[in-house]
Amino acid sequence: MTRYILQRLALLPLLMVIYSFVIFVIIQAPPGDFLTAYVATLSSSGSSISAEQIAALRAQYGLDQPMIVQYWLWVQHLVHGDFGLSLEYQRPNAELIGEQIGLTLALALFSFVLTWAIAVPAGIYSATHPRSLGDHVLTVINYIGVATPNFMLALILMWVAFAYFDISVTGLFSPEYVDAPWSLARVWDLLGHIWLPALVLGIAGTARLSRIMRANLLDELNKPYVVTARAKGMREWRLVLRYPVRLAFNPLVSTIGWYLPMLFSGSLIVATVMNLPNIGPLLLRALVNQDMYLAGGILLIYSFLTILGTLLSDIALALIDPRVRVER
Repeated sequence: MTRYILQRLALLPLLMVIYSFVIFVIIQAPPGDFLTAYVATLSSSGSSISAEQIAALRAQYGLDQPMIVQYWLWVQHLVHGDFGLSLEYQRPNAELIGEQIGLTLALALFSFVLTWAIAVPAGIYSATHPRSLGDHVLTVINYIGVATPNFMLALILMWVAFAYFDISVTGLFSPEYVDAPWSLARVWDLLGHIWLPALVLGIAGTARLSRIMRANLLDELNKPYVVTARAKGMREWRLVLRYPVRLAFNPLVSTIGWYLPMLFSGSLIVATVMNLPNIGPLLLRALVNQDMYLAGGILLIYSFLTILGTLLSDIALALIDPRVRVER
C-alpha cells in the first residue's frame, strides 16, 4: 500500500500539468477576454476608453500574446507559488483566495460531517427495518432531497426563517460580526449560522448516501457469513455493526473523490443565493468577467482536491476492507 501511495503521489505533478492545460483552454474558449468585458461594462455605464489605452492594457496583462505563451507564463508563476494578479481586483490571486479559504474549509468540513452523521444512521436503520413505516418515511424524504434543487431549498428555508421567526439566515455571521476580529463570541455566532448552509449544501448528498448505504447493507445482510454468525448466536446489532456495515461503507468512501471538491465549491448558486463568503461566488464572478488567472487558480485548487480526495478514498478503502488492498 505504501508503494501504491508513493506511485500516486509521483503522478501528482503530471496530473496537475494536464489539468492546468485543460483548465486554461476551457477558460480561453469563450470569445473575447477580460478587456472585452471591461470595455462593455464601461460602455454600458456611459464611459469610454481609447483604442490606444486598450492596446496598452492588453500588452500590460499579456493578453496580446498567443494562448500557449500565456499558458506558459502562467505555469511559470505557479511553479514559484505565484497565482498571478487578478485582472479585475488588481490584487494577488493568492491573497483573494486566502481571504475565503478559511470559511470555505469550515463550511465544507461541517457539511461533510453533517452529511455522514445523518446519512449513515438513516441508511443502517432503513436496511435493518426494511418495508417498515420508518423505512418508507426515510425513503420519501430521500427522494424529496434528491429531487429538490439546493438553491430552491435555500430559498424556502430563508423565507420560512424570515416570515415565521423574523431572522435572517443569509451569510455566516450576524451584521455586527461580519468585520469583527476573531473571538469566542464570533466563533459562537459562526456556529449559530453555519449549520443551515451546511444542511442545504449536504441535503442532496445525504439522500444519495443514505440510499447507497441501505442498498449495500441489505445486500450484505443476506450473505452466508451473516446467516452463519446469527446461527452461532451472535447478537444482532454487534453482528451488523462489526461486519456488514463495514463492508457496506465501500461505495460511500469511494465518493470522497468527487464529493470533497463539490463541498469545497459550496455550490455556486447556493452560495450566491445565501450570500456565503466562500470561494464559490468568487469563482462565479471571475468566470463572468473572464478574469482568467483568478478563475484558473480556483479551478486548479478544485482539481487538486479531486486528486487528493480520490487518494484518500483509496487509502480509506484499503483500511476498512482488506479485500481491496493493493498487493505487491
